[in-house]
Amino acid sequence: PRPPPRRPGAPPAPPPATPARITIPPANENRFAADELVLEIANDQSPQAIGSLTARHQVAVLESIEFTLTNTIFIRTRIADGRPVRTVLAGMSAEPLLRSAQPNFAYELVQQQDHANVPVSFEAQGGPPTATLPLSTDPARYAAAKMRLPEAHGLARGNNVLVAVIDSGIDIAHPDLRDGIAGNLDALNSPEGPHAHGTAIAGAVASRYQFMGAAPGARILAIRAFAGTVGFSFAIMKGIEYAVAQQARIINMSFAGPADPAANGLLAMAHDKGLVLIAASGNFGPKSPPQYPGAAPHVIAVSATDASDKLYFAANRGRHVSISAPGVEVRLPAPNGLYQTHSGTSFATGYVSGVAALVIERNPGIAADEVKRVLEATAKDLGPRGKDDQFGAGRIDAYQAVVTLEPQATAASPTSNSK
Repeated sequence: PRPPPRRPGAPPAPPPATPARITIPPANENRFAADELVLEIANDQSPQAIGSLTARHQVAVLESIEFTLTNTIFIRTRIADGRPVRTVLAGMSAEPLLRSAQPNFAYELVQQQDHANVPVSFEAQGGPPTATLPLSTDPARYAAAKMRLPEAHGLARGNNVLVAVIDSGIDIAHPDLRDGIAGNLDALNSPEGPHAHGTAIAGAVASRYQFMGAAPGARILAIRAFAGTVGFSFAIMKGIEYAVAQQARIINMSFAGPADPAANGLLAMAHDKGLVLIAASGNFGPKSPPQYPGAAPHVIAVSATDASDKLYFAANRGRHVSISAPGVEVRLPAPNGLYQTHSGTSFATGYVSGVAALVIERNPGIAADEVKRVLEATAKDLGPRGKDDQFGAGRIDAYQAVVTLEPQATAASPTSNSK
């Protein structure tokens, strides 16, 4: 029906309110905090308005942060009376103050059980380390040769390219990492110490002395968003916001989980600002549906290969898989100056982030979508001919990716991507 005609001289009617985007997960998706919600409201709302909103729906505010990426306020809340998440979300469908509401989704770090620690002794006064193990012949260090890192490092080392690693706690004092940490954020204010997963991922990106990371000249933003191996939407979102604010060029996300409208929206905005987004495809097996953020638009989803270029048995498959890298039985830094052997698409993702840093150093003005194109176009084809749902474009080739580009001298600042 048409609205009634406006009387002459009457003020124009206010525009209809935009319905809130309420995300109620399907019945078979239960990877979220059982008593928490993530709410989004306009950034011009007063504390009184926020208090009224939360009181109406009987939820308690745990955190409230204004995000510059969206110019809105995101609020992490707890359901005060035991009602199910889906019930509370359904009751918010007509809430006029809300822009969006969703569960606080849960993500997993994707890895196989860690293997034995390898001790390494380091020279006094913080000098470069001296191995107690003949690491040059260590079979778990095949990754550098497979990716042709020594040849690539003759042309680029990722110097001063800022890589945000959103993960568990990173041992920023590890002798192989301590000179490469540009900043850190603990999105959890956690008392937990450094964790093996985050430390290994940072090492795959930028380890620089005993162990050869993909980009030993890169700088790491160490962002803790995971307690142990589990992380939630709100902490990951804080990590994305921090990475953009610090002008990172790359965000490494070695985790997987459900589709998340709020986090995926932030990632889309980060991409539009020129950030390269790289995520693990997941270790949920060949029959798993796509996992996020790897399956989100504009994200480079990474699978893992072994020393014989075979696909990691637990790797996810799918058309969204972009590229592969070594990630099976690879030796990487661990907390307390140690090294561990790991397997999983997580660690392959760290290597791809490092190679992307080499590409950006070589051509600092390169756009995010062009980085993805270069990595795919120069990969070594594996499996079925051409791009496939197992290896993507193939196993990454750092040297070929770097040598393809003419060196540029412009400053290493993000180049926005036009839609």
